[in-house]
Amino acid sequence: MKVHRELGQGFPEIIYKRCLIIEIQKLNLPYSYELEKEIYYEGIKVGKRRLDLVVDNKILIELKAISEIDKSCYNQVVNYLKVFKMEVGLLLNFGKQSLEVKRFINSNLN
Repeated sequence: MKVHRELGQGFPEIIYKRCLIIEIQKLNLPYSYELEKEIYYEGIKVGKRRLDLVVDNKILIELKAISEIDKSCYNQVVNYLKVFKMEVGLLLNFGKQSLEVKRFINSNLN
C-alpha cells in the first residue's frame, strides 16, 4: 500500500516491482524476482514462466498495472500456485486509483 500511496497509478509494472523490492529488502525478507520456473505435463517439460516476485519461498506476488483485472489474471495466479506447488498468492493491481489486492490460497496442497 505504501508504494501505491507514494506513486499512485500510471506507471508501468516494472516501476512498482522495483519499489516493492525496496520495501521487501527493508523488512529483511528473503525474496526472488523474475524467478523462472519450468512447467511439466505428465513429467515432460512443456514450457516455463517467470514469476514476478516470490517472498520467503512461500508467497507468490503477481503484479499488474492495468485499468481492469479480468478472469485471466485470477486464473494466472491460481494456475501458478497449482503448477508450482505454492500455498499463497497475492494479485496486486496498481493500475487503479486505489490499490487492488486479491489473496489466493491453494487448498490442494497436502
